[in-house]
Amino acid sequence: MDILLHMCCGPCTTASWEKFKEPGYNIRGFFFNPNIHPYKEFKRRLETLQDYCREEEIPLMIDGRYLLEDFLRKVVYREQQRCLFCYALRLGETAKKAREEGIPSFSTTLLISPYQDHERLKEVGEARGKEYGVSFIYEDLRPLFKESLNISRQRNMYRQGYCGCIFSEKERYYKEKGES
Repeated sequence: MDILLHMCCGPCTTASWEKFKEPGYNIRGFFFNPNIHPYKEFKRRLETLQDYCREEEIPLMIDGRYLLEDFLRKVVYREQQRCLFCYALRLGETAKKAREEGIPSFSTTLLISPYQDHERLKEVGEARGKEYGVSFIYEDLRPLFKESLNISRQRNMYRQGYCGCIFSEKERYYKEKGES
């Protein structure tokens, strides 16, 4: 069966790709991540993913639009719900692309992260799939997270320290006075 796999970055793709190959999926990758900030980070993640896909001969479609303003407009004054908007934006575009390409199902490498809200990812993926007439494949890839870190280290891949959005970047690096 064909599946369009939304790919957030190279490191998360490593073990995810291997797992989705096991049941015999014919996988095509799709990069659409306009939430990533700053733009240099966006470019670096895309380049790392392109290098990995080239080396592994993974077909990759790229939507290189950098729609940061769209993401920010959706989350302003709703920062605590930003992940929901981010999932809807990225999974919606992936479901739409799957339909356009005649691919009956889709999933995401976001499912490898223990830091993502899996219930929300599943809900949003299924809703977007229904909207576009394709199936969302949920697979709990969190047990493979450490493996993906090891593979990316072995391959000397660029690895980022936050999910990509400006809010996550702040949480990761900015500490209030008195915090360590």
